[in-house]
Amino acid sequence: MKAMIMAAGVGSRLEPLTCNIPKPMVPVVNRPALEHIIRLLVKNGIHQVAANLWYLPDKIMDYFGDGSAFGVSLRYSLEENLMGTAGGVKKLQDFFDETFVVISGDALTDINLDALIQAHKEKKAIATIALMEVEDPRQFGVVITDEDGRIKAFQEKPQPGEELSRKANTGIYVFEPAIFDHIPAGQVYDFGKQVFPHLVQAGVPFYGFPIADYWCDIGTLTQYRLANYDVLRGKVRIDIPGIGHPGAVYVGENTYIAPTAQIGSKVVIGKGCRIADGVEIFGETVIGDNCIIQENTTIFASVVWNNTRIDRDSRLVECVVGSECYLKEGSVIGAGVILSDSCVIEPRRVVEANAKIWPKQVIGGDENSN
Repeated sequence: MKAMIMAAGVGSRLEPLTCNIPKPMVPVVNRPALEHIIRLLVKNGIHQVAANLWYLPDKIMDYFGDGSAFGVSLRYSLEENLMGTAGGVKKLQDFFDETFVVISGDALTDINLDALIQAHKEKKAIATIALMEVEDPRQFGVVITDEDGRIKAFQEKPQPGEELSRKANTGIYVFEPAIFDHIPAGQVYDFGKQVFPHLVQAGVPFYGFPIADYWCDIGTLTQYRLANYDVLRGKVRIDIPGIGHPGAVYVGENTYIAPTAQIGSKVVIGKGCRIADGVEIFGETVIGDNCIIQENTTIFASVVWNNTRIDRDSRLVECVVGSECYLKEGSVIGAGVILSDSCVIEPRRVVEANAKIWPKQVIGGDENSN
């Protein structure tokens, strides 16, 4: 079995976190989202994988290489210009000579792909979409099926009361090679906008398969934080790096935690960290690798990326702090703040709630940031 990972997107809605890395490389509990997807494929017996790349492709290729360290053979398809979801897959038509899976590289899911593939084969479908029941369909394209699961129509982001379905398209598909007969070569072409409506009109075997597994589209900054929280709350079945301790606490190798530091439940601390006396970390928090947290700092419900230093007496609440940042003594980072890579916060500086700070900014002086 083979799979295609869609990994060419920019992730503009995740800016400023995606200024220096492509969206699939955004870390969820200290592993890139794309790594979680590859681990899912391996778990489901899929070891031959292709990925299309466009934005900052070297970041992905340098990390994953040929895929052998992650249990897969990984082939890259570099797109000079974005080809659309279907166009990107069409470019690799020669690679897909049997039933195959297409999955987004920037979602978080523990879907049972075996069950999805089995349902696809039982229906003798040319295409099958994994469908997730959602409470608010306004954020999604929804799918209308008959009683047998055959897809009859689509509705894009319906307004409240106008929805014909609450079954969201997860962007996880199973295809037969015959799907390529419905995708023109050398064109920008999209599954949702062009291929799928055509399949409905053509009357080919095209089905939806409802899933009850976890699925989250990491499409916004709020969803990014929630994805990390959901892992720590046990809502999604993925491997968490580090040694597990009671209370859903995971600590990486070569990390030192001082005797008087207090680590609450549902916390992940990466490799090579130094957590000083009097530090409090609690409330579903992720600390990346090689971070230094100095005395009497409090971190609540936040995500801190690799190689960041936080000096003493600082306070972080429900925020995201990028890689290689330096928060000096007494820094206060408010709820909803997104602090991108390589930023410096001068002593006793307050970054107000919901501020977005782009990379390499120095926040200093006596005025608050907005």
